[in-house]
Parts: sequence; C-alpha cells; structure tokens
Amino acid sequence: MTDVDQPTSPLAPEDDHELSIRLAVEAGRLLVALREEMAARGKPSWQIMDTGDMASHHFLLDALTEQRPGDAVLSEEGVEDPRRFVTDRVWIVDPLDGTNEYGERGRSDWAVHVALWAGNRLAAGAVSLPALGLVFATDPAPELPPITRARPRLVTSRTRNPYSAVRIANALDADAVRLGSAGAKAMAVVVGEADIYVHDGGMYQWDSAAPAAVALAAGLHVSRINGSPMVFNARDPWLPDLLICRKEYAADCLAALNS
Repeated sequence: MTDVDQPTSPLAPEDDHELSIRLAVEAGRLLVALREEMAARGKPSWQIMDTGDMASHHFLLDALTEQRPGDAVLSEEGVEDPRRFVTDRVWIVDPLDGTNEYGERGRSDWAVHVALWAGNRLAAGAVSLPALGLVFATDPAPELPPITRARPRLVTSRTRNPYSAVRIANALDADAVRLGSAGAKAMAVVVGEADIYVHDGGMYQWDSAAPAAVALAAGLHVSRINGSPMVFNARDPWLPDLLICRKEYAADCLAALNS
C-alpha cells in the first residue's frame, strides 16, 4: 500500500509496475477533482458518473498509447482492440470501478484498475482508491497483516446478495460487510478489514484483473469459484466469478462453493 501523495513523475524510464501505479494514481486524482468540481456546480449524479468514466478512460488510453505504443489495451469504456489477440502484452483497465459509488457524494468505495497480462500471467498491476488517497500494487507488494478475530469476515456486494457469499457465510459462520467496487472489496482483504471476497454472476475481465494481480502479489488465494486459475485476455471479456481470500480459508471456501 502506498500513499498517493508521494511523487509519481518518473525521472528514469518506468518499468511496468511503476507505470501501473502512476497511471492508477493520476487517473484517480483526475476523478477526485472532476467529482468535486461537477458536484460544486450542481451536476446530477448520472452526469458525474458518465463524465468520470470517459475522462479516466481517455486519460489511461492516451497514456498507455504514449508509454507502451506496442501494447494492446482492453478497457471497459473502449472499443475492441484486435491487437490483443496477436500480442503477448495486454493492459486490462477499468477507468472507474464502482461508478455508482463515485456518483454518490462522500462515498470512497470506488477504484481505478490498471493491470498488465503478459507471458500468460498477470505481470503487473495497481488498484487505487482515490477518495482514500491509497494505491496498492504488485511491486512493492502489500504485506498482509495478522488477523486475530475469532470469526472470518466476508465482504460482499452493496446491492445484491450473491449465492456464493451466502454459502460461504453459512459454512464458515462468517460475518458479512458490504462495499461497492470490486477493487475496494478486494483491497479490504489485502489490508485485513476482511478475510474473504467472493463474487459470482456478473463480472468482466477489467473488474477482476488488477485486484487479482495485487492480491496474488500479497500472497492471497485467488481463483475462480470452482478453484481453477484466473485466466485473462480471453476473446470473451466476460469472466463472471472470483474468489480472493486468505490462504487459511481457501480450502473451506472452495468446499462450501463446490459441495
């Protein structure tokens, strides 16, 4: 975890980890300033959300085109980049994860995701939580804190009650908390505010790539809910489920999900 107040303008060429951090932080700063300015002018939440989505998308696409011109980009807000099917390096970005939360004044559970899929693996990534002034990355990787609570804590959706979360909560006698974006929920596990994040029934590659990259770097268990590895840059961007948890809970979670 890094404080985004630290300088992000490089004096030397950036590696992929450094680039992912800088872009996630700078896109987040853009979004924070835009939300404050539009809210001060009385703009409706739908306009704030739409404007933020596109402003962050164009910022990230322009920056990646400049800094990594040979790489492909898969973005929630972008058109299909056919180069991603013939290149080894694909940036998978969600310019604004948790759009609804972004549109609600005072909410901080929204994120910016920047990840690189290269060499058939998540090679770099960053998740920024701009309203909290935090960024989490693959290098330096976060350190997991020790957990002393008696019952596991599961983080799940604000707006729905996924069947997978119900099964795990019942099987592990877990307490449940609710947050907005996938990035915010995954980072809650990284910082120790929760132990388990499970999602099923609606997700795309850009929702899970950067959170999965950071969680793996931190030493967490990351998989599909059937236990298979997360594989990105498939032709279909739909990748509907995800399990991120502390490794001591992985076997019990998977047993609950697949019994």
